[in-house]
Amino acid sequence: MFIETRGNDGNRDKNVEFSHAIMNPSASFGGLYVPKNLPKIDLKFLQLATKKSYKETALDILELFDIDIEKSVLKKALSLYDDFDNKENPVALTQIKNDLFVNELYHGPTRAFKDMALQPFGHILSNEAKKLNQDYLILVATSGDTGPATLDTFSNKKNIKVVCLYPHGGTSDVQRLQMVTKNGKNLKVIGIEGNFDDAQSTLKSLLASETFKQKLESHNIKLSAANSVNFGRIIFQIIYHIFAYVSLLKQNHLSLGDKFYQIVPSGNFGNALGAYYAKKMGLPIEKILIASNINNILTDLITKGEYNLKNRKLFATSSPAMDILISSNVERVLYDKYGAKRCKEMMEQLKKEQYYKLSSEELLELQKDFSAIHCCDNFVKKTIKKFIDENYIMDPHTATCIKAYNKLREKNIPSVLCSTAEWTKFAPTMLSSINNDTKKHHDKKALKDISNSLHVKIPDSINSLFEKDILYSKVIDKKNIEKEILEFIK
Repeated sequence: MFIETRGNDGNRDKNVEFSHAIMNPSASFGGLYVPKNLPKIDLKFLQLATKKSYKETALDILELFDIDIEKSVLKKALSLYDDFDNKENPVALTQIKNDLFVNELYHGPTRAFKDMALQPFGHILSNEAKKLNQDYLILVATSGDTGPATLDTFSNKKNIKVVCLYPHGGTSDVQRLQMVTKNGKNLKVIGIEGNFDDAQSTLKSLLASETFKQKLESHNIKLSAANSVNFGRIIFQIIYHIFAYVSLLKQNHLSLGDKFYQIVPSGNFGNALGAYYAKKMGLPIEKILIASNINNILTDLITKGEYNLKNRKLFATSSPAMDILISSNVERVLYDKYGAKRCKEMMEQLKKEQYYKLSSEELLELQKDFSAIHCCDNFVKKTIKKFIDENYIMDPHTATCIKAYNKLREKNIPSVLCSTAEWTKFAPTMLSSINNDTKKHHDKKALKDISNSLHVKIPDSINSLFEKDILYSKVIDKKNIEKEILEFIK
């Protein structure tokens, strides 16, 4: 069963099934849904998993959650991993140092980690809509990767319409092209004047707006979301953290029960939350190390206990998917650590005063599971170049993790870092790193230059973007988003 991070308002059920939580992700008082209890995994489960494939292990974990989705639907959802680069294993675990391993989460159709959750989740959600014989509008706000993955998974699905909001000028060119060229009769892509936080805050206010929901229902449409505010995303993000440990066991890099560090480049905190839940379920994580860029709101929270948006500007960086100041999934950790009453208090204070502060005891509790650090673009570029010289290509987001690896570990034990996107999505930054210049390279040329010089293949899905027609060119002010959505629905 699922309960609410800010308590119950008396108008909703206090306990709901998984299917309800994913179809109606906005909870009481603007909160989020979380599992009432997490299932446990033990060493025996992990040992047995070493004899199983990713899909088999994923199904075992989903069954432990005892969610109200038929096994046949779960199997079909997981079968979508067959379309990833490696049918047998959608996630590659690659060793890049003696004690450092990269969990490559980007081998799906849109070349980013969001496919790991959105491919199966998209099937489950659209299946539920079909079962209910109900049309749904799926809203998604993106900092660059969630949008393409959502559009891909829901394109031309029955009973589903999708509106994708992205910050104009706030994504890489490849990410933008993945959205604005995506064909599908049920899709709408809108550029907004502003940043990701503007897009996400608009999405959350629409999800919570009874007036907006009533307008949709006059067209017989209900509302849901594909961002990680929806727990349907998070449940699949737990799985790959667990399987990374299984892969370490399979490759004899550690013994059953040995601990490891999990390093996560984080913006909206969904990936980190998946690791936190995996740890609570029994995965032997020593600590979750959070890497940020100069938008270091999470570093401040985890090191100082302060979440302060006052007079804070969002900076555009070489790792744009992490250019976020309002990290939605922090709320789920606050609820888990301090309870619904305190969580609601902090979330309301953040909305009213743009600030909240943990007590010293609360901060110590948070630091039991998390450490954090941030880095600048210069560090990212130098790191990309260093590893290319050592024959490993990593994207700018993955590169931020290296500072966490260098500075935050307290024990000499293996570390796994989450690589969230393929280098092809950020070719201009990659080429600048290789050439040690500050030029503004065009994506198409940068891709070609890197491919030729490093002898790496560019996936057809990326190469073909530059030949496609632009289907969505409109960029609007955020105050006009609701109007634009309603016109699309009509």
